[in-house]
Amino acid sequence: MNKQLAINKRLAMKKRWVSPRILLPLVSFSVLLIATFALQERAMSYLGLNLLFNLTVPIALATIGQLLVIMVNDIDLSVGAFVSLVACIAATVLVQHPWLGCLILAALVLAYAVIGALIHKLRLPAIVVTLGMSFIWDGLALLILPAPGGTAPTWLRALMTVKPPLVPMAVAAAVLIGLASHLLIIRSGIGTVLRGLGGNVRSVTRAGWNDTLLFALAYGLAGLFGVLAGLTLVGLYTSAGANVASSYTLLTIAGVILGGGEFVGGKVSPIGAVLGALTLSLAGSLLAFMHLSPDWQIGAQGAVLIAVLAARLLFNRHGASSNAIAQEATA
Repeated sequence: MNKQLAINKRLAMKKRWVSPRILLPLVSFSVLLIATFALQERAMSYLGLNLLFNLTVPIALATIGQLLVIMVNDIDLSVGAFVSLVACIAATVLVQHPWLGCLILAALVLAYAVIGALIHKLRLPAIVVTLGMSFIWDGLALLILPAPGGTAPTWLRALMTVKPPLVPMAVAAAVLIGLASHLLIIRSGIGTVLRGLGGNVRSVTRAGWNDTLLFALAYGLAGLFGVLAGLTLVGLYTSAGANVASSYTLLTIAGVILGGGEFVGGKVSPIGAVLGALTLSLAGSLLAFMHLSPDWQIGAQGAVLIAVLAARLLFNRHGASSNAIAQEATA
């Protein structure tokens, strides 16, 4: 009996502290960070860290938005276009007519929630609907801002240029995003229900929850994080354009998967997703420091992603083997 309790305790500690959903993203990020410091010592300074991670704040927010959609077994191909639209609104309407700009942004979050409800209610393929919505967001962005321009609201620019005393704004913001999203998705009751929606919809509905409203909530929260991503992007760039965040769609998907998330089952890691976004951004900086040709940098970033995913697969197999041995020992 004591032996079985000891084994169960070790397994519980292993799941808690050595989970690849957190460990692997952390290790991959640390390795790239150490390599970056080795190539460029000045990156270890306050200013260097700020330059390294400054543009990862909107990417991290957009990645959490993508995570919320993947968490319910869908995928959002309109993230990049949506963030670009928000940026265009923030750089024009929000500056000239603040109240109107806030109402439009709130309407966009509501539109995201409605899209999520319709996808579930009508049993539509999310990948097709969101791809179609990306063209709509692109068209609206071009109507608002046909050419790159505009300006950031004064308060937004001031917020994004704050200089905390100990760590750069970008690092502090990444930590806050990771912790806040962890509390929302992993620790809160509603977050647990939403993850259960991705794991087993029937069980959630049998417990008395309205699955359509839950899908709407998941997409609405994703839209909220997309709005925050667009606002912070404008605060950093001080201008906007219809294609300013066009690369975010693939970056956010890669960030979620790199951070330990899976496409099905509601298995996600908010902190891992933020680390994944930081890792992808850091990989680009590292390749630049290595003076690698821009033509090869995208391929090299893909190689980094494949290497981390291969390591995660090995980790999962090792964990499954350990569990099987433990089960045999308790039998």
